Amino acid sequence: MERLDKILSNLGYGSRKEIKALVKSGIVEVNGEVVKSSDVKVNPEKDEIKVSGEEINYRKYIYIMMNKPAGVVSATFDNYDETVIDLLEPELAVFNPFPVGRLDKDTEGLLLITNDGELNHRLTSPKWHVDKVYYAQIDKPVDENDVKAFEKGIVLDDGYKCLPARLEIIASDEHGSEVNITIQEGKFHQVKRMFEARNKNVLYLKRIKMGNLVLDERLEEGQYRELSKEELRMIKER
Repeated sequence: MERLDKILSNLGYGSRKEIKALVKSGIVEVNGEVVKSSDVKVNPEKDEIKVSGEEINYRKYIYIMMNKPAGVVSATFDNYDETVIDLLEPELAVFNPFPVGRLDKDTEGLLLITNDGELNHRLTSPKWHVDKVYYAQIDKPVDENDVKAFEKGIVLDDGYKCLPARLEIIASDEHGSEVNITIQEGKFHQVKRMFEARNKNVLYLKRIKMGNLVLDERLEEGQYRELSKEELRMIKER
């Protein structure tokens, strides 16, 4: 059970003082009855709550899949650049969600946004070994020597040795390559630096999968949707 004013405040209906005035105006109902006091206890999972005749959709956590566009930063706030949170509608932003992990500013693709801190920890902590799959376009041919080097563990420019990674060649010729890369870490510009260690450059990078969650290809860049119950079950099963 939770206080009605706390629930409505979390949904962006205003401060507790503003919600108290809202209730006094007689437009808030619980289970068909006009509420007299804003501090009444309700069960948001079972009770029907209406404001101005419109039923509210309350949930403690939100889980959003976004196809992150290039040029937008994976942060809740930035002094200079637009963030992924800036792209959300106000009714979702009021939950104060945050991106799970990060994608570099010029990297596109799958980004999970939630206010579930426990799930965030499970998906980003190295001990859980969550696979992250990227599609990349490379400026030079990629061959089996690169595949073996990725399997062995690439040493980055700062001396850090990456965990073994899987490199799958989709196409490769003298003009360049298309590949999928699977890693379990999230170092700064990691995929780009891994290829730089092989004297190759990443021209385009897009995350297409994280754990069991696959990017919905129907989402245009910058578009998002809430996860389905099945998708949520899959990522929580890990």
